[in-house]
Amino acid sequence: MSRTDVRIETGDGPCRAFVFRPAGAGPWPAVIFYMDGLGIRPVLFEMCQRIADAGYLVLLPDLFHRAGVYEPMNAREIFGDEKKRQAFFAKYPASTSNVKASQDTTAFLAYLDTLSDVRGKKIGVTGYCMGGGIALTVAAQHPKRVAAAASFHGGRLATDDPNSPHRFVASIEAQVLVAGADNDASFPLEQRDRLEAALRAAGVDARVEIWKGALHGWTMRDFPIFEPAAAERHMRELLALLDATLKTGPRAAG
Repeated sequence: MSRTDVRIETGDGPCRAFVFRPAGAGPWPAVIFYMDGLGIRPVLFEMCQRIADAGYLVLLPDLFHRAGVYEPMNAREIFGDEKKRQAFFAKYPASTSNVKASQDTTAFLAYLDTLSDVRGKKIGVTGYCMGGGIALTVAAQHPKRVAAAASFHGGRLATDDPNSPHRFVASIEAQVLVAGADNDASFPLEQRDRLEAALRAAGVDARVEIWKGALHGWTMRDFPIFEPAAAERHMRELLALLDATLKTGPRAAG
């Protein structure tokens, strides 16, 4: 694994982050990976390196930087202990939001611009669970930089919250893929329909789907509900989206 640990100064203090590269000298298109609600841990490193091995420089920022340092979480322990789960989520995921993470992304983009092995200004973003809404918000608030945006088993993508991701999509210029989880209370069919309608009204090139048999968190190998076939499908479709927009498509330049 080719991993470099870095620190990026954001408007709310330093953020630890991790950079993954393919073999060779580059330059490569860049991708920002927005983590799920369980934070930085080995399974995310594996996923980022797999994307990197497909020909991308991948930046994985720790979106919980406002809450302080933490040890990697064990998913089975967290989900098996309600008190521990509530305490963790009250401190760490509650310390960020789609809007805060999008503001942080200004610093992430500035950092990528300093790297000589990043090719061009256009990037891709991918997000998981809470990161799904972040990816969509980032694509909307940084439209000139984001060429591809993917959300996998994202939750609360189209709610009545004034900062709901669907409220920002009118400015998106990226190609978008949203793959929701089946029977997911955090992204029910009415939210899917609301998000899809907002994207359609904005003229965004987007697919919004519910993947049958894939439960919330299905991409994460350390989750009890990990679904290998759907996880492989996610990686194939993500890489196809990135390749079409950052390597061969009309948005690949710049």
